[in-house]
Amino acid sequence: MQERILTGDRIIGKLHLGHYVGSLKNRVELQKNYECFVLLADVQALTTHFDHPAIVRDNLRHVAMDYLAAGIDPNRSTLFIQSMIPEIAELTVYFSMFVTVNSLRHNPTIKTEAAERGYKQLNYGFLGYPVSQAADIAICRATLIPVGEDQVPHIEQTRKIIRRFHDLYRPVFPEPQALIGEIPRLTGLDGGRKMGKSSGNAISLDSSPQQVKELIQKAVTDPERIHKNDPGHPDRCPIYSYHQAFNAPQADDIYKNCTQGSIGCFECKTKLTAKINELLEPMNERREAISKYPKQIDEILISGTERARALARETMQEVREAMGIAYFSHSPAEN
Repeated sequence: MQERILTGDRIIGKLHLGHYVGSLKNRVELQKNYECFVLLADVQALTTHFDHPAIVRDNLRHVAMDYLAAGIDPNRSTLFIQSMIPEIAELTVYFSMFVTVNSLRHNPTIKTEAAERGYKQLNYGFLGYPVSQAADIAICRATLIPVGEDQVPHIEQTRKIIRRFHDLYRPVFPEPQALIGEIPRLTGLDGGRKMGKSSGNAISLDSSPQQVKELIQKAVTDPERIHKNDPGHPDRCPIYSYHQAFNAPQADDIYKNCTQGSIGCFECKTKLTAKINELLEPMNERREAISKYPKQIDEILISGTERARALARETMQEVREAMGIAYFSHSPAEN
């Protein structure tokens, strides 16, 4: 049987280059050989944006266009909306019955994001995000999960939740494996943390050539390099890490020239700008073509959600039977 992939993003803003190198580029290749489900995680977006749900609504179709522009093919990959699969919410509740609060508090991703956002008290939805993610994966019975490095703890927690379910009841789900891209984490333009839209240190996938140029020119470089001919330290410079991600054939030469002081930061950034615009140009062309047919985007999301819902119903029937709570041969909830 063909292995199944589940991947996706929280709908809190436009996708950026960090998303692309972290998992999106990998997804485009994987869809050629695997059965792929791509989740638009609008419910999980509310864990941090519950007080501004309009942000989620306004970004839903934009993120869908980002997927399509990047090369996600709706004929090969199933795009679906999380909130329109009530079975995910049901499975989240069942999983939450045996997941301890301590295990969630010690999840590295939860701890890091809570610190970044300055959360002193964690709301139930935010703390339970890993349980919801486990339900996303399990409802599709996915075996492979393309993620960035920061999401690996979530996948490991999902594996633990699935094993616990099997110990309590009986095997229903495969244990998923994380697939990490070649560039597991992309440093932000400010050099201090990973690229993130909410941090204001990202380059969106829909950026124009001029926007890319301006953002790259403002980006932090080696703080110890004062003059053009000073020897640089590429390993400390975000711009060099971008060359590794987007300009790999020339990365070794960039490293050598930087350390020798034979290439200045302005020239280095100019070379990088050209490579990133080369990557984004076909995406922007596809996005412009797609944007002319908004109804087609809706049709892709509706049909994909219907396919995902059919699979979710099958999974939940097995879950209820395994737990001994399938009370009727035909569930009223499926009408």
